Amino acid sequence: MSWTLSDSDSDESTDLSHRGKKCAESDEDCAGESSRTEPVDDSTSGGQAGPSGSGGSGGRREGKQKRTDERDRRPECRYGKKCYRKNPLHLQQYRHPGNSSSSSDEEKSSPPHKKLKTGSPSAAASSSSSSSSSSSSSSSSSSQAAEPGPYAFFLTKVSGIAARFNQTGAMHISDILSAEKGKLLASAQFNYMIDISWLIRQYPQEARGKPLLIVHGDSGLSKVRLQEEAHHFSNIQLCQARLEIMYGTHHSKMMFLLFEDGLQIVIHTANLIQQDWHQKTQGVWLSPRFPKLSDGSSPSDGDSPTHFKADLLAYLAAYKKSALDGWRRHIQEHDMSEARVHIVASVPGRHQGAQKNQWGHLKLRHVFQERGPPADLVKGWPVIGQFSSIGSLGADAQKWLCGEWLSSLAAVKGKPSLMMGTRQPQLQLIYPSVNNVRTSLEGYPAGGSLPYSINTARKQPYLNKFLHQWSSSARGRTRASPHIKTYTRTSPDCSRLAWFLVTSANLSKAAWGALEKNGAQLMIRSYEIGVLFLPQDFGDDTTFAVHASCSEPFPIPYDLPPLPYDTNDQPWVVDIPYVNKPDSHGCIWQPS
Repeated sequence: MSWTLSDSDSDESTDLSHRGKKCAESDEDCAGESSRTEPVDDSTSGGQAGPSGSGGSGGRREGKQKRTDERDRRPECRYGKKCYRKNPLHLQQYRHPGNSSSSSDEEKSSPPHKKLKTGSPSAAASSSSSSSSSSSSSSSSSSQAAEPGPYAFFLTKVSGIAARFNQTGAMHISDILSAEKGKLLASAQFNYMIDISWLIRQYPQEARGKPLLIVHGDSGLSKVRLQEEAHHFSNIQLCQARLEIMYGTHHSKMMFLLFEDGLQIVIHTANLIQQDWHQKTQGVWLSPRFPKLSDGSSPSDGDSPTHFKADLLAYLAAYKKSALDGWRRHIQEHDMSEARVHIVASVPGRHQGAQKNQWGHLKLRHVFQERGPPADLVKGWPVIGQFSSIGSLGADAQKWLCGEWLSSLAAVKGKPSLMMGTRQPQLQLIYPSVNNVRTSLEGYPAGGSLPYSINTARKQPYLNKFLHQWSSSARGRTRASPHIKTYTRTSPDCSRLAWFLVTSANLSKAAWGALEKNGAQLMIRSYEIGVLFLPQDFGDDTTFAVHASCSEPFPIPYDLPPLPYDTNDQPWVVDIPYVNKPDSHGCIWQPS
């Protein structure tokens, strides 16, 4: 079954054809993560019938499937369970006997199915194993499940973990869009993967017909499919982002929500598909409700000390799309002076002059040089990067990773960036190991959203020495595979943070940019957006506390200190087989 890996933002294409993720104790295929696939009502799913004469349980499943098919008046797809189609409309119009499916947009935890179909749209839904005890059995003294406090930084809710981890500092997309938030007039969604039918159902009933602009980067057949979906909703307008540099993606994940009483901006890390909001760890930042400026105000009025409004307008202008003009006017008309975060975005292009410092890692460097931590404060503090994909970084760690890129993340107030040959801070990179993926709530299919390819990995073996496990015991999400991307700088004892960034940008030159022409220009392939938290924008302190005992601890999403890979650990690589150990659902991973 052919499918496209989610969130491919590396310098190489990561489209793969996967033959199956086979169950260790079954002759049938285990479920892989589908892409752009809409789950159908699970009233049509009874699981795959067992072999003839295999026993009563198989007969009951077969009988249930037969009765279900009799109730379903839709014609059967001629391809049956081998159907490769991903269009939700196709799945709604035709029956696919034998395929598993899910009943709702936010499924409840259930035991894993033993027999799942390759590419099943319910792979994530079906992998909700009873993991509450394992998720909550351990704790960390240096991170906590705290209220987001003044930071408005949340994790997404996860199915299959202890309820208490979803009750504090967590929300689902339907919570973001809830009718309790007020009367919605219009919205815009910026994303990489969009399942329109699923997305519409996340809005409250009364808001589903309101104007909705979808900004995407699809082209070719993917664009046609998106247009087919959108055609069924008269309120939806599509806007295709320009992608003029090879291997670039429209990877930004952002919402504009226009209410009667103001405008809210949401910057997050999840694709607009069911799987990304089900059993993965994702991050969400919610802006305040920005009120409208008084009549006669200038469009430049209402900016914050962090230049949030100006930077957001510059980001929209970079699309060069008239479809965004209306939203640019809405932003100009609202008072965003209460925004406390800095926008760190990337847009495709070869940026020179003043534009060079406006995007990518050079934007981060520029902010740090103006408002970042003092050099004497962060001396000896490591830089931590956490992400869900790795691009081609080059054969020499010192050139881009530990040179150009780390120089930006290690920049300090009032001083030029690190130069080659100077002492660099320790770099700790958090990326799931094979064992992290194998034991996750989704099992091996979680690796479909971690598109690090073997061809890229072979060219940069040095990366392994920087790698650390994904662990989030204090937030109950160790088994919720991370799709979130965050970067920070911690004190050696992990009690304080100098800053924190949540973003769509993975560890790649495509996302962050790479200097060209002896540093005269910055080349970026993709659209990305994130928000940077600096302590002085939230009070008088020079650092964020992370201990739960503090009055306003920063809600760090993973455990500190990070746990290094041991000698037997390997980073997850998506296009090689894992057959020696079954995953949490008894399945193996066999790409083809």
